[in-house]
Amino acid sequence: MKFKDNIPIYLQIKDYIYQEIVTNRLAPGAKLPSVRDLALDLSVNTNTVQRALSELGDENVIEVQRGRGSFVVDDQKIVGNLKKKLIIGEIKVMYDNLTKLDLSKEEISYYLENYLEGRA
Repeated sequence: MKFKDNIPIYLQIKDYIYQEIVTNRLAPGAKLPSVRDLALDLSVNTNTVQRALSELGDENVIEVQRGRGSFVVDDQKIVGNLKKKLIIGEIKVMYDNLTKLDLSKEEISYYLENYLEGRA
């Protein structure tokens, strides 16, 4: 995984795990790799991974079971809300970038519709 310099690494790890969950590469109830294994795979400090997992646990995205490991929550409502949060975040970034180009909402809609038609 290639990390961006302007975003804390633990947040990028959270985003990575979010993506894995909403794309079902980490299915509901699936066991996550250990903190040590994730740290080795991502070439980061174990404390960084632990912080990311701790926040995911606080958000109820994963369940930490003492002595067994961390598991993706088995609640489709939580996963659905997570997916919606990610979608809105991506749309916000796109909207902010396009408004910096001085486009109106109508122009953004026009270009987005044309883009989507071209993809169909």
